[in-house]
Amino acid sequence: MRIYLVRHGDAVPEEDAGSDRDRWLSPRGREAVRVLGRLLREQQVSPDAILTSPLPRAVQTAELLAASIDFLGTIASRRCFEPAAQPRVGANAVMAAGGSVIIVGHEPSISSLGAHLLGRPSFPQFRTAQCCAIEDSKPTWTARADITLVQAYFVD
Repeated sequence: MRIYLVRHGDAVPEEDAGSDRDRWLSPRGREAVRVLGRLLREQQVSPDAILTSPLPRAVQTAELLAASIDFLGTIASRRCFEPAAQPRVGANAVMAAGGSVIIVGHEPSISSLGAHLLGRPSFPQFRTAQCCAIEDSKPTWTARADITLVQAYFVD
């Protein structure tokens, strides 16, 4: 199984959106997600499914990534990937998806999900527009749009 955990791109301030739940991607966030999408395409990421939090900034991130990697499937929205979601519930959704899956979420739940999937007490927090690939229950690489880099992921 291949799991790609992604934190959404930079979003507009809460004051602009009216609430945290309604925040959408900023222009800078959109561009960063496009850069991340190019990095994922270079890594030949070809998921069987894309699952996302239903919050606008996550849905927009999922849509931009899907376009970047030519994903033709349906993007599924799941509340279990919202910011305060319990990692066990998200992990169940990931396992049910099977195969290769991109998960788009938020902090702190996306790093909590990573820790849960790997059976670790913690997992490094994600920056916006960052992806971590997990293959065979091990983190293998991370991609960050802010430094336009894919690098090996080392866990001691």
